[in-house]
Amino acid sequence: EVRLPAAGELALEDKSILTRFEHLTAAVRENIDSYELGVALGKIYDFVWDIFCDWYIELVKPRLSAGDAVAQNVIAYVLSETLKLLHPFMPFITEEIWQSLPHEGESIMISRYPEYDESLVFDGDAEKLENVISCIRAIRNRRAEMNVAPSKKAQVFIETPYGDTFKKGTEFFKRLSSASDVSVGEKFDGMDKAVSIITESARIYIPMDELVDFEAE
Repeated sequence: EVRLPAAGELALEDKSILTRFEHLTAAVRENIDSYELGVALGKIYDFVWDIFCDWYIELVKPRLSAGDAVAQNVIAYVLSETLKLLHPFMPFITEEIWQSLPHEGESIMISRYPEYDESLVFDGDAEKLENVISCIRAIRNRRAEMNVAPSKKAQVFIETPYGDTFKKGTEFFKRLSSASDVSVGEKFDGMDKAVSIITESARIYIPMDELVDFEAE
């Protein structure tokens, strides 16, 4: 049986995915009530690929490998509830997958369709994680523009007023943006020869000599 942990047990990324799912549920129900079925299906598709798969699963992989029960329950809950949202559009495959998950009842077809649950909405925490993700995305984009291989690690310095949030996300930067080390502070000096990346929540510096082999160039 899937037991959704209490709010105090949830990590930042757990609160974020639950919040995004509840907003999705509210939007999909509104679209279905308005007979905007294509719009509803598009929102489910975007959530599954762009949020659940691309980010949440990647963020919690170390926790899943370590047998973290909170992460296991959150990922099972979100997957199960997403299948229910998707069931009217794809009845057979959602039934097959749902039956292989921990569940209550005989069939997904007669289970409760998801309803918006305000107790699972943590907008502030979701915004904090989005700030971290936007920085990781910006670093990836800049490295791609410079043709820097993902295998090449480099130090990352992050100037931000949201130090506590970014310090909690240092491991995310190391795994998802090829950072060898991450330093978080309000101001860093001596960054004249560093690549500068600006987002809404931070200014990021990556020393140029760690990205480029000057002798080879």
